[in-house]
Amino acid sequence: MADTSTATRKKKAKRSVPTGQVHILATFNNTIITFTDTNGGALAAASAGACGFRGSKKGTAYAAQVAAERAGTAAKQMYGLNKVEVFVKGVGLGREAAVRTLSSLDMQVETIKDVTGVAHGGVRPRKTRRV
Repeated sequence: MADTSTATRKKKAKRSVPTGQVHILATFNNTIITFTDTNGGALAAASAGACGFRGSKKGTAYAAQVAAERAGTAAKQMYGLNKVEVFVKGVGLGREAAVRTLSSLDMQVETIKDVTGVAHGGVRPRKTRRV
């Protein structure tokens, strides 16, 4: 039986991803930031809740800023990401704060695209009231 501490293990090759995408989901209750490669495979992610904010504080612009900083530094250190396309979804307070944080991390923002869903038709109406 081989001892796992003495067994030689292959080191995973460090992947270099110079250009990628940032997906920002900004709701009223939370902000989720995901860094992906150009195909959409996740590289690093963070959210306001994962950064230690709880309750109504998760929906603030500052919480989004902290989350973007954490995910951004992780993506930059691990993959060398420096040129990004930004996709913003939602109407929360963290929208602009997260994008502003990216430029402060010395990431070159190529494009900013709003991919918020648009309501079409709405919900099913209530049944008619019979008297």
